[in-house]
Amino acid sequence: MQGLRRPGGDQSAGILLLLAAVFSFTLMDATAKYLTQHYHPFQVVWARFAGNMVLLAVIFHVRLPSLMRTRQPGAQFLRCLTQIGSVVLFFSSLQYIGLAEATAIMDINPVLITLGAALFLGESIGIRRALGIGAALLGALIIIRPGVGVFQPAAILPLIGAFTYAAGAVLTRVVRGDSTATSLLWSTVFGTIIASAVVPFFWQPIAMQHLWAFLLIGLLGAGSQAMLIRAFALAEAGAIAPFGYTGLIWAGVWGWLFFDQIPDGWTILGAAIIVLAGIYVWSREAAAARKAP
Repeated sequence: MQGLRRPGGDQSAGILLLLAAVFSFTLMDATAKYLTQHYHPFQVVWARFAGNMVLLAVIFHVRLPSLMRTRQPGAQFLRCLTQIGSVVLFFSSLQYIGLAEATAIMDINPVLITLGAALFLGESIGIRRALGIGAALLGALIIIRPGVGVFQPAAILPLIGAFTYAAGAVLTRVVRGDSTATSLLWSTVFGTIIASAVVPFFWQPIAMQHLWAFLLIGLLGAGSQAMLIRAFALAEAGAIAPFGYTGLIWAGVWGWLFFDQIPDGWTILGAAIIVLAGIYVWSREAAAARKAP
């Protein structure tokens, strides 16, 4: 699988794109939490994919048939299934646990991505990177604190979602021969088809005061997904994965601003460890890229 690898010179661009994607994703998650207080989670999931579809149809309407062509349709379809699975699981958990808690549990996925990239893509994991990722995982566990009230049955949903998300991220590396637009369209088109087939069983009329939130989810989802796909195409999954943990910080901010959920001291400590570990991993990757011939 060596042909799938790319020189380390693109690591910084991949990191910046991932940070921007995480910021936008957490805003979308906050909007989803608001909506799941009034609607079934699958209706919110449908809005997330259908909104993406409308936006992409407007942008790519002339080029849609050509952009849907892929050399790896099976891998692209599997990407779609993992993506919609992780979204359904995560949005469903927001009905029962806080945004910061759900995000913390879901954000175990960078460790899973790193392991998947090593197992299936042949990417190396140096001892320093392993230590940095281990520290980030420790920070996440400090926030989760299993057995102290957060780890209730609903917490299993984002945990499973972390596995499906990691699988999708590794598959994004596999299909990076396709353009970002192609990967985004595949996940959006088939995600919309699947969601549209299921949502009639859970549908309830949308109130006018909630329409803006449904539209916002589609806009944020499309932009975030495009940046995420490009990030994993530019850089090694294991190098940029720890920066997904910054979503813990934004989730805490949005939880405080929108839902009056203030992160406690343990959450702040765990977030600090995660950020420091991510910066350390990035610095090691940047140094290795400079030394590379």
